[in-house]
Amino acid sequence: MNRQSFKKKKKKKLKIKNVTFVILVLLLGLSGYIYYQYSQGLQQASGKSTVSAGETTKTEFNGAETELTDKINILLLGVDSRGEEKSRTDTIMIAQYDPENQKAKLVSLMRDIYVEIPDKQSYKINTAYFLGGPELLRKTIKQNFDIDIHYYAVIDFKGFESVVDTLAPNGIEMDVEKRMSENIGVVLQPGLQNLNGKQLLGYARFRHDANGDFGRVERQQKVINALKDEAISINGVAKLPKLVGTIQPYIDTNLEGLDLLAVVKDFFLHPPADIETLTIPVEQSYTLESYEHAGSVLEIDFEENKQAIEQFLNDNTVISQNASAGQKEE
Repeated sequence: MNRQSFKKKKKKKLKIKNVTFVILVLLLGLSGYIYYQYSQGLQQASGKSTVSAGETTKTEFNGAETELTDKINILLLGVDSRGEEKSRTDTIMIAQYDPENQKAKLVSLMRDIYVEIPDKQSYKINTAYFLGGPELLRKTIKQNFDIDIHYYAVIDFKGFESVVDTLAPNGIEMDVEKRMSENIGVVLQPGLQNLNGKQLLGYARFRHDANGDFGRVERQQKVINALKDEAISINGVAKLPKLVGTIQPYIDTNLEGLDLLAVVKDFFLHPPADIETLTIPVEQSYTLESYEHAGSVLEIDFEENKQAIEQFLNDNTVISQNASAGQKEE
């Protein structure tokens, strides 16, 4: 080997070593950043949550089996626990993510729908959660709507506030339709404005107007879409480790470990352009009734609503149903 060839070979080895060193430094730096952000999130949440940071609760949930490359249905529940051992859920949604087609859909189930609860008396659907947690609610949804649920996530409202404030310190832009204050802990004035976590939660929970729970569900769907847009932004992706740490003390879910990482990775690498929404019951498919043991309820046409859900979740046809205007004639 001549001297010139030797020098070239030595220079090439040195270049490879330098590139390898730079990659290692970047990986270490990224790992350190992720750990720091995650720890910051845990620290931020630990002073507010009634659950110790890092503590996990194993809840019975016998979800249907599926491959993560297929469509997955996640039962999303929002609760205001206030330290109580049992609570009803204010928000019942089924989120579907289809990684192959990069689509996300959201079915909102009105909490006052009158349903058959397995091995219990018929009652409002949110009572199923009160009586038997996510598993009994899963069974109730399967029995009444024939929907297979694969995972669940129960999120305390305090966790929602923390996630919003971590994700968007300057607030999430929303167009508030009217003055809102009753039973939401904040006073909101009409107009386009940035809402912090507490204000956005109040906006999503408001129901004391002519539209009642239907209006609230519509606002919840708007909030979910706004949060999605913020989360998949460059700013949101950078804060993902901190968000995980922030929400951990407030969430109970069976979507964890490698499954969670796989879903999060697919969602952020191939985000849906929009989250399609459906509210159940659909228009003209329900009546308002009242029972002594249950109070005011929604009696719905289950066949019509099951058909709407089937078409929405399994077809390519986009359904735009808002049940807030009108009800089925008696």
